[in-house]
Amino acid sequence: MTDAYTRMFQQMMESGQEMLRAFNPALENMNVSGLDKMFPTMSKDMLEMWFGKTFNREGLDAKTRLLVTLAALTVLGAQGEPQIRMTVRHALEAGATEREIAEVIWQMSMFGGLPAMQKALETAQSVFAEKKEGTS
Repeated sequence: MTDAYTRMFQQMMESGQEMLRAFNPALENMNVSGLDKMFPTMSKDMLEMWFGKTFNREGLDAKTRLLVTLAALTVLGAQGEPQIRMTVRHALEAGATEREIAEVIWQMSMFGGLPAMQKALETAQSVFAEKKEGTS
């Protein structure tokens, strides 16, 4: 393994552990050894490209990355509902407004269709409501 790959994988693992702590503090001590074995067919070059040079490169701030991710998930339709919910929460945390999130979802109706847009918008609205109630 190259140093760049080792650093990238370490950053990915640290980020994952931080997310686990945020989602469920009981998972903080989860043993993640062997996680790299879950991707036996993904070459180190692919991992370096996707995680080292795509997700960690400069050029887009977190809010923009999350809005772009939300657009892609919206086009996927109902199969991405849990991911849409999480991405909307993260986008709000990164500074996106409810209006920006809704606009991204509405724009995707042209690419994913009205049912996909409607489902994503309903999901986003439920996240907005949870946030206002303080239950998210």
